[in-house]
Amino acid sequence: MKKYFVGFLAAVFGMAAFAMAAKATSSDQLVVKVPYEFVVGGKTLPAGTYRINRVSDSSVGELALVNVDNHAGVLLNATEWEDARADQPELQFQKIAGQYFLSSIQTAEHVFAVPVSKAEVMEAMKSHQGSNSSAAGND
Repeated sequence: MKKYFVGFLAAVFGMAAFAMAAKATSSDQLVVKVPYEFVVGGKTLPAGTYRINRVSDSSVGELALVNVDNHAGVLLNATEWEDARADQPELQFQKIAGQYFLSSIQTAEHVFAVPVSKAEVMEAMKSHQGSNSSAAGND
């Protein structure tokens, strides 16, 4: 009888640990539709529906952002994160020189700051100025 009781307790604890692990991996998942192309992690990604999730439970700031239609994506290392203050998952963008740069990801559990590098901004400004001068020459 004692053997069965120990086996039963082991099974209950195993299920509880599995349930907690499943909750931890799903808490920072998000599916969102982005209506325009955007820049993140040095890549320009097309408009579409994206799945965002943590790469691992051991590192909170490592995120995968993948387009569900064409599987284009990028791995991100969020520079900062904090607990979410509201249960309104969303992405935030900065619009610089006509391009959108992903700057923040909010899941149900965390808010992740996504770094926008100076090199990316300078490249966007340079290409924006180049397109303005070529458009001006066509008039």
